[in-house]
Amino acid sequence: MTAESATSPTPRASESGGSVVISVDAMGGDRGPSAVVAGMAQSAAKNPEIRFIVHGNRDELSRLIARRKALAGRCDIHHAEGVVTMEDKPSQIVRKGSDTSMWSAIESVRTGDAQAAVSCGNTGALMAMSMLRLRKLPGVNRPAIACLWPSVNPQGFNIMLDVGADIRADAHDLLQYALMGTSYARNGLELSRPRIGLLNVGTEEHKGRAELKQANDLIAAAAESGQFEYVGFVEGGDLPSSRADVIVTDGFTGNIALKTGEGTAKLVGAFLKDAFANSIMSKFAALLAMTSLKRLQKRIDPRRVNGGIFLGLNGTVIKSHGSADATGVSAAIKLAFTLAKSDFQNRLAARVAQGAASVDQGESREAAT
Repeated sequence: MTAESATSPTPRASESGGSVVISVDAMGGDRGPSAVVAGMAQSAAKNPEIRFIVHGNRDELSRLIARRKALAGRCDIHHAEGVVTMEDKPSQIVRKGSDTSMWSAIESVRTGDAQAAVSCGNTGALMAMSMLRLRKLPGVNRPAIACLWPSVNPQGFNIMLDVGADIRADAHDLLQYALMGTSYARNGLELSRPRIGLLNVGTEEHKGRAELKQANDLIAAAAESGQFEYVGFVEGGDLPSSRADVIVTDGFTGNIALKTGEGTAKLVGAFLKDAFANSIMSKFAALLAMTSLKRLQKRIDPRRVNGGIFLGLNGTVIKSHGSADATGVSAAIKLAFTLAKSDFQNRLAARVAQGAASVDQGESREAAT
């Protein structure tokens, strides 16, 4: 039996007629609960299996949900008075945030009433609350945030982690990221044998910091038992390429790369809009190329890959962009649904445990020589 096939008791949420229950923090995010509820409605219209536990102001949410036919009979509202703002410090929220919609959304996962949580709120507060209430998986030192990166690979995306959970990562942390990224690729992108790359300043083995060189050896040694292919060091230009399916890095580097990529996508969009509005002929050319332009816009639209997953916790938590509109929220919910359907959480826990056992065995052999 492989690590991916191990299971543990199914959450109570799955007992509701085969439905997948997603817990949603409706009050987080820049656009307010109206955008969140609109995104829920988009997801509900596309998939009859989804049900929601919605957290926030009951009166406001009741009005918003009542306007959406797709949500009729598919939402349970849990009232929460407090709201976590983008300015709140994680340390303060952990001590005083038990009345907030974010806390309540995480609690539904902890108790097994929902199989995943989605929030557009404060990233630091969400991670701190998730670590406090869900706890880290045994063997995990530092959880990671994984994101989808548009690529030329057949699946259309690559996975990168960590993109901001922790700015530090030693060699063993990077190995854990590789194992967790492998599990995500199997269950989220349906890749039976993902290719793993370690982000560095060059592909030569002598380049990079000491922890990267050590991680390079650890990941290579774990490839066979972990059932993934290790392609070695990769560079920044490989993020959207077909060289790897999973890019492993520390949270400091990953977050900068993520924000740079998002900014570049917006810049390209703005340049194209300006170029095609420059003259009558260019407007005519834009009209002729409308189908191709819409296809390109869809490929580089950050909303389509909205949703970073917190890996290494005893529960699935998806962080949506704070500025996400209905399309972005729907994408984050779709990711949560896909992972919940694949029993991702149990498979991830098994893979982390397998990786920890492999490291312990390796260290025991080294100590004996």
